[in-house]
Amino acid sequence: MASHCCSPGRSSSGPAPVLAPLAPAPETGGGAGAGARAHAVRLPGGTFRMGSEDPDVNPGDGEGPVREVAVDPFAIDAHCVTNERFAAFVDATGHRTDAERFGWSYVFAKFLPSALRRVSPRPDTTPWWCGVNGAYWAAPEGPGSDLSGRGDHPVVHVSWADAQAFCAWEGSRLPTEAEWEYAARGGLERKRYPWGDELTPGGDHRCNIWQGRFPTRNTAEDGYEGTAPVTAYPPNGFGLYNVAGNVWEWCADWWSTARPTGAAAPCANPGGPRDGTARVMRGGSYLCHDSYCNRYRVAARTSNSPDSSGGNTGFRVAWSEPV
Repeated sequence: MASHCCSPGRSSSGPAPVLAPLAPAPETGGGAGAGARAHAVRLPGGTFRMGSEDPDVNPGDGEGPVREVAVDPFAIDAHCVTNERFAAFVDATGHRTDAERFGWSYVFAKFLPSALRRVSPRPDTTPWWCGVNGAYWAAPEGPGSDLSGRGDHPVVHVSWADAQAFCAWEGSRLPTEAEWEYAARGGLERKRYPWGDELTPGGDHRCNIWQGRFPTRNTAEDGYEGTAPVTAYPPNGFGLYNVAGNVWEWCADWWSTARPTGAAAPCANPGGPRDGTARVMRGGSYLCHDSYCNRYRVAARTSNSPDSSGGNTGFRVAWSEPV
């Protein structure tokens, strides 16, 4: 579990759950049909240089060393799953997210009304997060909030397990970490960001991250304080939107910082370790700032426990077969 702009894990201090965890609601597979692939980007695969030895790498993140990795052809969504698309899944299956079953989820403190902020517990190490009873995907800031005007924003407050349930219904899957980075690089080699090495080329904002002094003042110079629409900002060279900032994206892999050594050939289709306690997340979020969490670089990575959720974590999906 990471302690920074990623929301804390369920093992961290938080409010007492008001709902006991229950077995997930049964899914009805294949409900989305071919329409789910309307925004799929077909990628040829191949060998690329994965990882970074950037001086801004966070200790313990395991970004390096830079190594050659090969991935097979696959398809990946051009953008994250939206609130509208997730609502269709819930309507079709009756799925209850982990946030609903536990009864709470993490919300950035500044998004809350003062009365709710005062009664919502905060982790000692990340006091900008509040564990809010009643916060879940359709009430992102807790009781009284809704999704008005945010149908095209990425769904948040979804755990890795929720993302897996969505994929089972839709006939998709989560991308592996290697697939995610290959796609996010957009064909560029060894660049810091999906568009190059400069954060704001020509003064233009290319992603939704924090500007100002974290966590007290966000100037929102990029246009957004919280989530942005999934197609905000120009796409990368492969046509993918918002692979830097906006929301963290779950990947299929268990978290590890170990790397194979002594291999002469590129590592083919790595999928992470066979087990673990946390799952990989990629891309950074609207809360990332270079003063403490420069994880919106294309090689940056973090993790969280599979049942954890927060207001800046979502996902995009992939497919192995041609679409």
